[in-house]
Amino acid sequence: MTKKIDRFLAERRPATPCLVMDLDVVADNYRKLRRAVPRASIYYAVKANPAPEILKLLAKAGSSFDTASINEIDMVLATGASADRISFGNTIKKKTDIAAAYGRGVKLYAFDSEAELGKISDAAPGSRVFCRILTSGANADWPLSRKFGCDVEMARKLLIEAAKRDVVPYGVSFHVGSQQRDPNQWDAAVAQAAWLFRECEQAGVQLSMLNIGGGFPTRYRKTVPGMSSYGAAIDESLSRHFGNRIPDIIVEPGRQMVGSAGVIQTEVVLISKKADNDTKRWVYLDIGKFGGLAETMDEAIQYPIVSARDGAVAPVVLAGPTCDSADILYEKADYRLPESLEIGDKLEIRSTGAYTTTYASVAFNGFEPLKCYCV
Repeated sequence: MTKKIDRFLAERRPATPCLVMDLDVVADNYRKLRRAVPRASIYYAVKANPAPEILKLLAKAGSSFDTASINEIDMVLATGASADRISFGNTIKKKTDIAAAYGRGVKLYAFDSEAELGKISDAAPGSRVFCRILTSGANADWPLSRKFGCDVEMARKLLIEAAKRDVVPYGVSFHVGSQQRDPNQWDAAVAQAAWLFRECEQAGVQLSMLNIGGGFPTRYRKTVPGMSSYGAAIDESLSRHFGNRIPDIIVEPGRQMVGSAGVIQTEVVLISKKADNDTKRWVYLDIGKFGGLAETMDEAIQYPIVSARDGAVAPVVLAGPTCDSADILYEKADYRLPESLEIGDKLEIRSTGAYTTTYASVAFNGFEPLKCYCV
């Protein structure tokens, strides 16, 4: 909670649930990342939070952008940022969308299969392409393995094949998993990428870019290392595996950039028990999985939740308001709230600036999408 957010909530009293973003925190997070990885080009992952105010701030600061759809590309272009600052980083794209992006001037595309390479070659001739490789996702609270990327041997074949198509084989990308709390997890992927660079060079294909993805964390209930620890570990790994031939580096922050800048205010709708001898109260909020808190699935991302009430606390089960039995936020993660908590009280769900508004359903059960305010 920042003073700006606290003042906004006190003075404006917006309807809940709502997300309030402090743009000064976003700007500070950008500067921290810039200092931690000074050799890298920053491509903000628009999917984390595409609020126009955030995109404009980052565009003005000099950020480039990682996009996953035509709509996100148009959001970035609306800030005045040029198309050469945009990467179409989704490895699963319609050919018509590739053509539309190319028509808008986008010339940088991700792929991880021969079919995707073919679509890009046909619809965006002359563009630069980079191949995403698989990672384990170990130690990440929100792993991104399996669905995206291919193994390194396939990546080698694909990059060599790209040189025969009407595209430019530009480099390699990977992602070590979102909310990655171990700075050393980048090392194995950097080593694999360095092997790919050498293998491709021997085959006559010169790569020049390494995209080390995102994964940089936000502080939730557990302490995470500072950005300087990540920067030092990544820099050491790059030097060890690439020597004095370190390629152009791209990072794709999302959660790190905006997560800590946001607070969701929610109202307690109901407090109940399932039996007279139940040791836990059920606390139902006016926001749940379908209202923006999808990352509570399997209780993976555990947001700090704060009440203004004092006094003794007791264990609770936290759930959302919808008529879906899956809409339970936390049952096993030992959340505790004041025993004096009452229906109608407001709670703060902190560090919720990333992957909340973009996960909210349009109107499941008729509930409106999560409103976002930027201050």
